Amino acid sequence: MTARCHRMPFGTELQEDGRVRFHLWAPGARHVALLIEDEPEPVTLDMAAEADGWFGIVTAAAATGSLYRFRADDGPAVPDPASRFQPDDVHRPSAVVDPCVYAWDDGDWTGRPWAEAVIYEFHVGTFTPAGTFAAAAERLDHLAELGVTAVELMPVADFPGRRNWGYDGVLPFAPDSAYGRPEDLKAFVDAAHRRGLMVLLDVVYNHFGPDGNFLAQYAPQFFTERHHTPWGAAINYDGPGRDQVRAFIIHNTLYWLEEYHLDGLRLDAVDTIMDDSRPDILEELADHVRRTVDHCRHVHLVLENDRNEGHYLERAGGGAPRLYDAQWNEDAHHAAHVLVTGEHEGYYRDYADEPAAWLGRTLAEGFGYQGERSAHRGGRARGTPSAHLPPTAFVTFLQNHDQIGNRPLSERITDDADAAAVRALTGVLLLAPAPPLLFMGQEWAAAEPFPFFCDFDDDLNARVAAGRRDEFAAFPGFTDPASRARIPAPGDAGTFQSAVLDWSAPGRAPHADWLAFHRQLLGLRHREIVPRLTGMTGGGTFTLVATHTLRVDWPLGDGSELHLLAHLDAGPGPAMAAPPGRMVYALGFDDAAPGDERPVPPWSVQWSLAGPPPATP
Repeated sequence: MTARCHRMPFGTELQEDGRVRFHLWAPGARHVALLIEDEPEPVTLDMAAEADGWFGIVTAAAATGSLYRFRADDGPAVPDPASRFQPDDVHRPSAVVDPCVYAWDDGDWTGRPWAEAVIYEFHVGTFTPAGTFAAAAERLDHLAELGVTAVELMPVADFPGRRNWGYDGVLPFAPDSAYGRPEDLKAFVDAAHRRGLMVLLDVVYNHFGPDGNFLAQYAPQFFTERHHTPWGAAINYDGPGRDQVRAFIIHNTLYWLEEYHLDGLRLDAVDTIMDDSRPDILEELADHVRRTVDHCRHVHLVLENDRNEGHYLERAGGGAPRLYDAQWNEDAHHAAHVLVTGEHEGYYRDYADEPAAWLGRTLAEGFGYQGERSAHRGGRARGTPSAHLPPTAFVTFLQNHDQIGNRPLSERITDDADAAAVRALTGVLLLAPAPPLLFMGQEWAAAEPFPFFCDFDDDLNARVAAGRRDEFAAFPGFTDPASRARIPAPGDAGTFQSAVLDWSAPGRAPHADWLAFHRQLLGLRHREIVPRLTGMTGGGTFTLVATHTLRVDWPLGDGSELHLLAHLDAGPGPAMAAPPGRMVYALGFDDAAPGDERPVPPWSVQWSLAGPPPATP
């Protein structure tokens, strides 16, 4: 059994003599008091002022489980910004936690190479009816049998209320109590590792939520008016006081990777992080991870970055990432979505002219936009070259939480598109070299939507609902107030409940057929594609054969070649020969063979391999 603890200057630390150290960075305060709120005798203690805005105390008046808050000057009692656990939500006291008490059972786990990644994203609260870490652990066998190798949790940092997507977190070190205690999350990670599954966590370093963040009251240097974000003043990564701010975020990264033994992190919307310093916070963060975390472990860092900046994804000698393993490839999603739905509103208009060509470019070269001007962004140039990067630097998906939830009614792709179209694009993305991502329930074409939900006070709930409905005022079908009234109110409990997966569905038609389809494709991926990916040093090439007919070719890491021919339209395509080599998979016609030339059927996909067989593990 192994104990794991991450030591940091923030928050609490149990001492060898049984006392507890409390440490708070409060550069805007003259005096800070520690309030220990244990029954029956609460205690108030003055904290000693230290250099650079720190206040600290070591006391025997607290122990594991003690409840505490801080009071800066004459302000309100506030929780610890580095709290490890909030038993009663973000406005109530923090709890002293002994992180070493959990006895890990995965001592021989060193992770998995990134080339093996098949990612499954889910929201803990809606993944099961119980909505807890423990209940999610009971579904890990299903994911392992599906062919998933990595589970990705949407953010779990403590948020206000009992229901939230997680992107409104305000206490980034504390797993939300709605899902369980810290030990429950560790047990989930332990259980995943026993099944050979990596665990990734979505983290948010671009803003804090609108309710329960008290940092500005005693550490105003944590934020800056020099930069503004969609959420207001930016987190201060490049102004006076930045060193402690950056340390707070970097320690949070290391905390999740070390104390919770996570296999990686996905950093949300880093294009909204404002930082003019060099190295910037993203570079410094990744550098710390690469230098600090046990080098015997596979640890992965993934970005969401609308700016399409390839320098974060550059490879070192041997193909190892210098900074980040991969980026979510939203260009690939948008092109695929246009192909299967025909939609061209909003950001989809950037892909509406030749969606098959855009998809081909993303599969072969990574980014779709590599410096071209984006009409959706007012004609601004977007992106940098990426064809020199391996496909493993880009995560592809047909659905994720954003692409479902950021629609007026939050319906899934199988509600909007013909099943044949969805199957064809699934057949493309699950067998392409880039690591694929599935969103919870996608493998059985779940009927549940995934609307945005939250649990603020009545006033803030009403403002969020009004803002969300206004956001969709220009969408077809939602231009008048009556139609927008159909958009679910995020603060309603029923909105949250509508997203909870029905785990009886995979056992009946048509969901069972979708599940078998995904299992078949992922089985093929692990047998035929994954063993050949290691050693890929760059992308492939693509050809738009006809308006909706695409050919993509990749040189793989073992010297073989992977070929895709896809016709992504409801009408027949041109007469074509099947790709060269051994046919690995065909959707639309099963008797295709190299040398055959015939009109390609609607929504058809053919994969073939040419070259040596994969090496035996």
